[in-house]
Amino acid sequence: MRFSLNILRISLYRTSYKATSNRSIVISSNDLSYVRLAEVGKFDVPKLYAKYETGQLFLHRVFGYRGVILFPWIAKVYDRDSSNKPISSSSGVGGMPTSNSMALGVDLSSTSSSSESSNNNTDPSSAITAATEPHLSSDKTTSTTDKPPIQRDDVMEDDLETQAIHSSYISEITKDNIKGSAQTYYQVLIDSRDCQFLKYTKKAQTEAVTFLGNQDNGRTLYAVPGLDYVSHEDIIPYTAVDQRPIHHELFYKFLKRVPDKDPPYEARDTLELWQKRNHPWLELSDVHKETTEGVRVTVIPFYMGCREAHSPQSNDVYWWRYCIRLENLGESTVQLRERHWRIFSLSGTLETVRGRGVVGSEPILTKRDPAFQYSSHVSLQSPSGHMWGTFRMQRDDGHVFECRIPPFSLESKQGVFSSPSPDTE
Repeated sequence: MRFSLNILRISLYRTSYKATSNRSIVISSNDLSYVRLAEVGKFDVPKLYAKYETGQLFLHRVFGYRGVILFPWIAKVYDRDSSNKPISSSSGVGGMPTSNSMALGVDLSSTSSSSESSNNNTDPSSAITAATEPHLSSDKTTSTTDKPPIQRDDVMEDDLETQAIHSSYISEITKDNIKGSAQTYYQVLIDSRDCQFLKYTKKAQTEAVTFLGNQDNGRTLYAVPGLDYVSHEDIIPYTAVDQRPIHHELFYKFLKRVPDKDPPYEARDTLELWQKRNHPWLELSDVHKETTEGVRVTVIPFYMGCREAHSPQSNDVYWWRYCIRLENLGESTVQLRERHWRIFSLSGTLETVRGRGVVGSEPILTKRDPAFQYSSHVSLQSPSGHMWGTFRMQRDDGHVFECRIPPFSLESKQGVFSSPSPDTE
C-alpha cells in the first residue's frame, strides 16, 4: 500500500496532515495564500520490526524533514519512566548546514565543563564565522544581566560531603540499576533544503556530528553538518519521484543509484570506509529518557575525543557532545525557562551550572509543535563522569515545575588514539 505524498515548501511546521477519501495525504496550513505544494513521492508502509536498509528515503515523524538512511546503530535505551521518583535535594538538583566537512575555529583550550552554545545559526554562509564567536565558549562566563550567576563547586575526592552526594545519586545514575532495551537508531543525512525550515521554526538545530581534530591541535573542532540520529519509530518511509531526492553533497559520495533495487540506493565503498574510520566518534551506544508531568526528555551522549596535555602543568581534557530532545506529550502549552545542571567528574569536581533557556532560546512546546532538539558540549579533566539536572518549565496557566533530565554517564573510549577523519574521499 502506498499513499500520495506532498511536501510543504514553506512553513513546514505550521501544517497538519489530512487523509482524503482517495488515500492521498494533503498538507494544510492556516494560511495557504503564499504556499506552494509539490509532490515528491509516495508513502511506503512503515516497518514495525524489520530494519530499514541503507538508502531508504524518509520523513522525520516529529520534525518533518526529508532524509536518507546511511546505516543503523543498535543502542541501549534506558527509560526511567517506570521508576520515576522525585530527586532528593541532597543530589544537588532543584525540585545546517554546509555540505562539506569543515574545521571550525572553536577554542577548546578552556577546561570549564559546560559549553552550551547560544548559537542557533546554521546558515551555510555563516557557519565558520558563527562558530568562532565568543558565545560558543562556556556560557558560565556570560555577562548577560538576566542570567543568574553560575555556581561552581570544586571539591576534593576525599571530601565526605561530595562522596555522600555522589553515593546517594549513584543508584540512579548507574545503568545496571535500570532495565535497558536494545532499539534501532539510524545515522541519516538531512536534506539541505529542509534545514531552512528547522532554522526558521526554531524547533530544532540542524544537527551535525562534531569531534576533535588532530590531537596535536587541541583547539580545532571538526563538524560534518547535516547528519542526525533518528529512532526507528520516527522514520516515515517513502519512495521519491525525483531522480535527485536528497540535496546534500555527501549524498552521491556515500550512495549510488541502483534502479532495480528497493530502496534504489546502496552504499558506496566511500561510506563504508568513512564509517570504519570514524566509528569511535560516530557510535551511538546509550539513550536516556525520562518524563515529568507530560514532558519527556531524551538524552544521547557521544564521546568526541581527548585533548592531550603537552606540559606537566596541564591535564588531558576529554570532550563529549550530548543531544537533548524535549517533547510535550500533553495538551497544554509549556515553555522552557531555565536549566540547572550538575556535572560530576571522577577527578573530584562537582559543578553546578544554571542559566536561562538553552542555546539562547526558551522554546515553547505546543500541541501543534510539541518538540525541540538541540546539542551541546561538555569537557572534563578526567576520562569519565556523570551529568544530571532539571529544566524549569512553565505552562500557559502559570504553573511552574521542574522537569527532570535523566542522569547519564560520560564515558571515554580508552585506547583509541587515532584522530577522526572528516574526509570522505
